[in-house]
Amino acid sequence: MARFTSFQNILPDPNNSIGDAGQSTGSSGAGFSGVTFTGEQPYMSSRTNSGRLLARATAAHKWKIKITYNPMTREDFQPIYLFLLQRRGPMNPFYVSLPQYRTPQDSDFASYAAEDNSKLQIDKAGGYTAGQTVINVDGANGYLISTDSTPQPGDMFTIDGTDSNHEKAYLVTRVETPTDYFSGDDDAADAPDANNLRLHFVPPLARDVDNNDDLVFHNPLVKVIRTGNIEEYKLNNNNLYSFSLNLEEVQ
Repeated sequence: MARFTSFQNILPDPNNSIGDAGQSTGSSGAGFSGVTFTGEQPYMSSRTNSGRLLARATAAHKWKIKITYNPMTREDFQPIYLFLLQRRGPMNPFYVSLPQYRTPQDSDFASYAAEDNSKLQIDKAGGYTAGQTVINVDGANGYLISTDSTPQPGDMFTIDGTDSNHEKAYLVTRVETPTDYFSGDDDAADAPDANNLRLHFVPPLARDVDNNDDLVFHNPLVKVIRTGNIEEYKLNNNNLYSFSLNLEEVQ
């Protein structure tokens, strides 16, 4: 008999197990056969009579995820299906770990980010307000660009900071370093110092962030719900289960 203090809230996969009591140890979930990843940002645009374009975002950004599986045995299928039934559609959000974003692309930075006390952190007195798409960061635990390298465009991160409701996932689009950075900005104070970085990302910050808030690049989790109200699977004459699911990000 073993006591546990929290139920598994990550979709079961080969790296995230679930037990019969709902704990985070036990049977591993099946791997994905495919992932469709979509960013949805509603915009409104119009043109003046002179041809000038006017555009603005009309609603918050969200990621949409479609996951497909190879045909599964009942043993592989049940941990996933019953986990989803327990979430009751949109009533109880959960998290998904996407294999393409589980670890950063650069192996040196991936090793750094995987250590418990090694995180890039917001580096700006007073932090940043929601809506920003560029932030300055430095690293904890003796971070050195020369040995620990940097995130790469296309890496995903979340923010673990003073605002526990900030669970948005972001994708890096540019990485400025002390040797490669844009110098046309009048705000020289924002130029990266030694072992500091300037990260560009999408979508814009969903919430304010504080100085020294952590950026999580190792296994960033996307908070999601399953779309639709129907739970359905198919069982073929070989007793194999066919199943897929559509998810969308929530805050």
